[in-house]
Amino acid sequence: MGAAGVARPGVPAPGCALNRRLHLALEAADLVAVGAVRHRLRAALGHWGVPELADTAELLTSELVTNALQHTGRGAVFDAVLTGDQRLRIEVQDGEAGLPGRRRDPDAEYATSGRGLMLVEALADSWGVQLRGDGKVTWFELAIAEL
Repeated sequence: MGAAGVARPGVPAPGCALNRRLHLALEAADLVAVGAVRHRLRAALGHWGVPELADTAELLTSELVTNALQHTGRGAVFDAVLTGDQRLRIEVQDGEAGLPGRRRDPDAEYATSGRGLMLVEALADSWGVQLRGDGKVTWFELAIAEL
């Protein structure tokens, strides 16, 4: 909603049951798919009227999808939902029941991995991991800024 209470084009009004969703199934170890997920997400966010979320959403999505495909040895399921309460929720489900690892030493200057969840923690409005019987879902949310 804009400052005068007018709905933004392409964005459901708060409380509206209409949600926007992007759902993708990814094959195991298909790291090429990470770029395709980013591209489809950016296009969807533009279509939904919230292109301002694209840069952060793409970066964090890349981290979660890459982790799922690289570290689980299984495929993943990607979901992006623009909710009626003006939040973008991204979920990546994989078949591993273990919690994702996080590098605790940000000064490890030459490390080439391990900082993804630190980025998620720093840039997302909220995030977490839900363990399920068939694996886990790692998720983050970005709030849509009021105009």
